[in-house]
Amino acid sequence: MSKKVVCFGEMLWDCFPDHEIPGGAPMNVALHLMQLGLDVNMISRLGKDTYGDKLLDFVKGYGLNTSEIQLDETHPTGTVTVDNKDPENIKYTINSPAAWDYVALTDSNSLTVNQADAFIFGSLGVRNQASWDTLYHLIHSPVLKIFDINLRAPYFDFEQIEIILGYTDILKINEDELLLVADYFHMALPEDRSDMIMIAEAVSSYLSLHFPIQMVCVTLGSKGAMIYKNGKIFKHPGYKVQVEDTVGAGDAFLSGFVKSYLDGKNNQEILDFACALGAFVATKKGGTPKYDVEEVGKVMKGLA
Repeated sequence: MSKKVVCFGEMLWDCFPDHEIPGGAPMNVALHLMQLGLDVNMISRLGKDTYGDKLLDFVKGYGLNTSEIQLDETHPTGTVTVDNKDPENIKYTINSPAAWDYVALTDSNSLTVNQADAFIFGSLGVRNQASWDTLYHLIHSPVLKIFDINLRAPYFDFEQIEIILGYTDILKINEDELLLVADYFHMALPEDRSDMIMIAEAVSSYLSLHFPIQMVCVTLGSKGAMIYKNGKIFKHPGYKVQVEDTVGAGDAFLSGFVKSYLDGKNNQEILDFACALGAFVATKKGGTPKYDVEEVGKVMKGLA
């Protein structure tokens, strides 16, 4: 039987000057997990508008269960305005308010999370009090909780994040976020901040000591990724591929991580598949290309 996973958070449209693409990290993760064969549900909220209709049609095209995607008559479907005039410094404006800011707690979504094997969520999805109240209730569920910290300035509150970390089993974080977290907790870091493995180990050790976190997964961009567990470091250098578009590669990585973890793979196997899926998606345009898992295997064999 397929493992059940629930993703919570934003569903939106990334609006470029000349085109629009569906987005939102939790939604991207959900769609990748669907393609990896898991039983996935998405807790979010869309406006009763054209953008909302199109987004529902888009996710249904992947077979995603939409029973916990709420419809909002007051607030619009989320959008992000993308300014890409300077490709080296792309600017994103996450427009507010958005329907996903107002996800309501229901008996149905509480039961859905309670019956899951894993619950995945981030920090952007709770920038508004309404969705925060809902997530705060849901993270008390006795299931595996995976926090993709996903810091998007200025839409994060470290007091909230500290509370969430108190319920987190697995934390996924990138190298930029490591430094923000370290600064907030006043951690003593190595003077050489170019050694990200050493910094990742120091931050992971601190978080594992002060919170009930069983595992920290750190993505290191082109340098691969690492896992910290029980005081041990597991590393992967990543796969070298011809990059077409890095949008959604981190979400694909997390999906590969979750799939492998739930399948009971060891830490090195988890990293191997997660890095391969992230690299594969980077060879495609858009954050959620459709694919066959065998294509990811080609990356692992160096054939992509």
